[in-house]
Amino acid sequence: MRKLKLLEERIKKDGQVLGEDVLKVDSFLNHQVDPILMDEMGDEFYRLFKDDQPITKVLTVESSGIAPAVFAGLKFGVPVVFARKHKSLTLKDDIYSSEVFSFTKQVSNKISISHKFLSKNDRVLIIDDFLANGQAIEGLLDIINQAGAELVGVGVVIEKSFQKGREILDQKGIKVESLARIKEFKDGQVVFRED
Repeated sequence: MRKLKLLEERIKKDGQVLGEDVLKVDSFLNHQVDPILMDEMGDEFYRLFKDDQPITKVLTVESSGIAPAVFAGLKFGVPVVFARKHKSLTLKDDIYSSEVFSFTKQVSNKISISHKFLSKNDRVLIIDDFLANGQAIEGLLDIINQAGAELVGVGVVIEKSFQKGREILDQKGIKVESLARIKEFKDGQVVFRED
């Protein structure tokens, strides 16, 4: 619980509410990364999912999910695979792909993972920076299904509980663990859920 409070304190101190549904956390998560905080989050993700072993891969979407995913992968001692958003000359054949809509950027992206990094033998933990409308995680779930891999659960750094993402995952019976759960933005401030 201490790590959850540490993250909440950091969000209150450095997070910036934009409008009614966007939280800017670029000073420690999305643009500049605080490795000490990421290390603490890696420990917490390990604590939350250690009983779901074996986990063979940690999966995320580029780019903001990479830092927390790497620290989680370090704690589990497994590779981290990230879905790429942009076409690459080196990633063109033998890929799993899915379409993902970004609420924050208001654009759709095709995300892709090479077949050689995800297979039916994998047990996958998804780690992502935000859970809002659930589009990025839905795209990763689609890729996991294409690969025939098994989903262990979803770890989220910051959940915006007032949006539909958590509800969608709960309806599918997916284990979701969030390090900070936001109830609402009120008068430009973050209000966290108590549960």
